[in-house]
Formats: sequence, C-alpha cells, structure tokens
Amino acid sequence: MEAPNAATVPGGAAPGTMSGRAEGAIRDVLDGRPGGRGRFLLFAGPAVTASIAYMDPGNFATNIQAGARYGYGLLWVVLLANLTAMLFQALSAKLGIVTGKNLAEHCRDATTRPVRLGLWAISEVAAMATDLAEFLGGAIGLSLLTGLPLMAGMAVTAVITYAILLLETGGFRPLEIAIGAMVGTIGLCYAVELLVAPVAWGEAARGLVTPRIPDAEALTIAVGIIGATVMPHALFLHSGLTQGRGSPRNDSDRRLLVRYSNREVVVALLLAGLVNIAMVIMAAAAFHLGHSAVAEIGEAYRTLTPLLGPAAGAAFLVSLLASGISSSVVGTLAGQMVMQGFTGWHIPLLVRRLATMLPAFVVVAIGVDPTRALVLSQVVLSLALPVPMVALVVFTRRRSVMGAFANGPLTQAAAVAGAVLVLGLNAVLLAAAFGVPVPGLD
Repeated sequence: MEAPNAATVPGGAAPGTMSGRAEGAIRDVLDGRPGGRGRFLLFAGPAVTASIAYMDPGNFATNIQAGARYGYGLLWVVLLANLTAMLFQALSAKLGIVTGKNLAEHCRDATTRPVRLGLWAISEVAAMATDLAEFLGGAIGLSLLTGLPLMAGMAVTAVITYAILLLETGGFRPLEIAIGAMVGTIGLCYAVELLVAPVAWGEAARGLVTPRIPDAEALTIAVGIIGATVMPHALFLHSGLTQGRGSPRNDSDRRLLVRYSNREVVVALLLAGLVNIAMVIMAAAAFHLGHSAVAEIGEAYRTLTPLLGPAAGAAFLVSLLASGISSSVVGTLAGQMVMQGFTGWHIPLLVRRLATMLPAFVVVAIGVDPTRALVLSQVVLSLALPVPMVALVVFTRRRSVMGAFANGPLTQAAAVAGAVLVLGLNAVLLAAAFGVPVPGLD
C-alpha cells in the first residue's frame, strides 16, 4: 500500500521517493560495505525538514514578546521546550522507521471511528493554526520589504510556497536542499543579530537555568513558546518522512537507521534551539530596556534598525521571509500527511494547500491584528499538542507495535514527564483564561 506521504504531486512523480543510486548507497551503509559508512549524510533530511517548524513566524512573535517584556527571564522555557522537542521528534522518527507507518496511520488503526474523527478534527485545527502563523509571517516580511498590502503579500507567499513544493516532483532531495538552505539562512541571520546586539551574557546564562513565571501574561507567552517550539504537525510529519528512507530488512538495519536519525535530530534541533534562544536574546538586548512595549513583528523591525543599525534590520527581515516561506511548505506537507493518514483518502497537494490557507486569509480580511493572531495561533497549537504527544508516548512503549524498539524505562519516564509538563501548562493557561485563580499569578 502506498504511504500517505507518497501522494502524487500534480504534474510529477511521487514525493519522498529515492533514485536507484541513492537507494543503493543507503543499502551499502546498512550492509557495512567498504566506503558505505562514510555516507551517513544520505540519511539526513527528515529532521532538518521538521526543524523548520521550530523556527516559524510564530516563534518570532512569541520570542519577541518574551524578550521585550521579560528580558532574559523566559529563556529557560525555550531551552526546556527544545529539549522536549528533541525527545519527541526522535520518538516520531523511530516510530516511522521501525513500523513503516506514520503517526496518523497508527492513530487511525488503533482507534474507533468517533475517536479517530475527533483526533483528526483537533489535528486539522492545529494545521490551520500552523498555516495562519506561517502565511502571516511571510506576508508581513514581504509587506515590510516591498510595501505590499498584507493580503497581497499572503497571495505571493502562497504562490512561492506551491512553487517550492513542486520541487518534490524530482524526489525528496531537491526539496530538502531548498529547506536546508533556508534553515541555514535563518541561522546565519541570527548570528549577525547577536554580533551587533548589546547582549548581557551573564543575565542570559542565568535566564537559561532559572525557572520563573513572573505573571499571567508571562504564562501566556510561555505556553505560546511551547506551542511554537514543540509543534503538533512536526511530530506527525517526522514519522512519515522517515518512511521513505532505506528499506530495512531486519532489526539490525532498523537499529542503524534509528541511530543515524537520532544523530540528525540532535544536530537539527540544536540549531533550531539556538535560533530560538538567539531570538529571545536579541529582543531582550534591543527592546527590554526602553522599548519593552514592542510586541509585534513590524514594530520590532522598525525599532530594530535605528537601535542596532541597518544590518540588524535586514538580517531580521531576511530571516522572517525564509521562515515564513519554508515553514509554509513544511506545514502543507504535514497537513497532507495528517489528512491522508487519518482518512486513508488521496488528497491532491493543491486541495491541501487551499484547505489550510483559507482561514489565514479570513483572519486578515476581518482585520485581526497580525502579531496577536500569531501569538494566539501558537497557544492553539499548544492546546492541540497533547494529541500527538500522548499518541507517541502510547505507541512507542508498546512492544506489540515497536517490538525490541519499545521505549526503555528512562526514555518512557522522560516522555511521560514531557507530556505532563505540556498538559499542566495548558491546564494552567485555561484556568487563567476563564478567571480561575492560579496560585503565584496575578
């Protein structure tokens, strides 16, 4: 049966496929033939692709607010969220490698129809919130760069996104190279930002290791950071991307694939985490003293240039554009995989693109503040996050599903702790939203 992530792209071949040469090279690595072990980069790609979800425009919005309002005080949230993301992305990849099925397919097979439809509905809401953040980010970047109205910028972003998606007609590698280039661009831009920003490195170090939530607004931003960092669609996507990598014949092959996957997850998510930390540090250094009211992306760009110079403003804008476009591509791939995994239907890529981008156009058309919409979209993502997190915890611990690759006691304990952390923060956020007193918060 064809894997859901191998749906045909209009006018091209199935995405996620490999050339015979690449398949043979991967087989060399798995079989340990001479020269094969130096080719581990053949397995790179899934984690890099998923990592762009951790650097999307929603991260810009929440991280700017975190740094501007609370300085370096919420850096520990970014660090904790990134460590949690590493664990769950590794579990997602392992599930796809070991079972040959993605997370949405496992949810479909293991649940009754009403439960399956409920999980699908929640996942679709998360996909729409994801596209909202990504389209708005790309459109804001284009608007700041060219002066285009926001709605026109969203239309241009949609066209560029679809054009990049068509790269997958040549197999997975061209698209992965394009996304990897944009990941590198974002990282380079934030390296520039840190070079020109007056960072208080001692305070930043303390902020990374000192947990505290000063008030209810900080709690909302903290949950938004988690929603923008540990992404529901990335957890679904990663399990599908690893389905097309190699053809493991036995547990020895699977073990080697999992090992390469774990290495890539650490490297890709480390880069994503450093970018997120750099975003908060830049906002804290530039805005916290004297400009703490900066809360939206356009205002941040206009304030950044006179404060730190044109290089900082240009780097910020380029990184935002790269983030919005690349994350929109990845969001479409994930949404297609989720829909096909839960329903078993073949979904044309263009239909999938339209299904998740329309709500973003509606939000802009009715005049919702773009940055406020970005932050709220991340809170929605955090509220939807328990679905894939709990599903991963359940499936990856079952020997009936994973065999010898079922989670060990330490891994399972860490996964449960991560899920409980997110569920706990969500519960506190909901309580605060409905006026229920939360101890320690105003």
